[in-house]
Amino acid sequence: MARVVALYRHPIKGLTPERRDSLTVQPDGRIAGDRVLAFRFADATAPEDRDGFDYWPKAKGLALQDFPTLAALRTEYDDESRRIRIEHGGAVLVEATLDDDGRRELAEAVTEFVLATPEGRRLRRPGRLPLALVGDGETSRFQDRPRGYVSVHGRGSVRALAEALGMSIDDRRFRSNVVIDDATAWNELEWNGEVRIGDLVFQAAGPIVRCLATHANPDTGMRDAKVLTTLTGAFAQHEPTLGRLLLPGWTPSDDGWIGGGGVIRVDDEVHAG
Repeated sequence: MARVVALYRHPIKGLTPERRDSLTVQPDGRIAGDRVLAFRFADATAPEDRDGFDYWPKAKGLALQDFPTLAALRTEYDDESRRIRIEHGGAVLVEATLDDDGRRELAEAVTEFVLATPEGRRLRRPGRLPLALVGDGETSRFQDRPRGYVSVHGRGSVRALAEALGMSIDDRRFRSNVVIDDATAWNELEWNGEVRIGDLVFQAAGPIVRCLATHANPDTGMRDAKVLTTLTGAFAQHEPTLGRLLLPGWTPSDDGWIGGGGVIRVDDEVHAG
């Protein structure tokens, strides 16, 4: 029986995932506390100025696809105090709250870090500096897609990829919200219709086509695994694909069935068609 073995949220887009014992799925399909902040390039449209803003294309700010060294940072976000702590190499890079002064301090520290990395030249391109830390710290809005999804992948698929690469591969490379085990490799790509995780019901949506972010080692920030070409070569995929998107469905309650949203927990059983 497939079960949930790990859960993650990513408070700041492109930075460290936080491992959790449970995740709250909002009615819109997004995970509470996931991608609630982002470092925006200077020439990108401010989300505060856009009515109906609900997603964040990678080209508008820092993302692992173009800045893999970000993976070497360790980030903690306290929702209640609205305080962020970022470490590198065991030392505190910056710690501040989400007031105006704190946001500037966080942006300046991350800017200095990135400029000192091999990707620094990308940050120096016209229109990218100064960085600004945007988002209210509560609203999950900096995903790559306009529609809210929960992302999931199976460890069986990751183990198959690791074997083809001849190296260990960490789940965190794929930045999924939900990781399941006890399923065969690529099983999640075959899901159709209803998917149940614990008490929550989802509808299987599209497979997840991967980008260069998966090449970054989640500990060192170095690109050390050719994930994309291995998926298309060793597994003959048309596009480099690993994992699945889920749309919120309907959940049972004492009063019948209610709209999407609820809690996913580690060790929840997974049933899929």
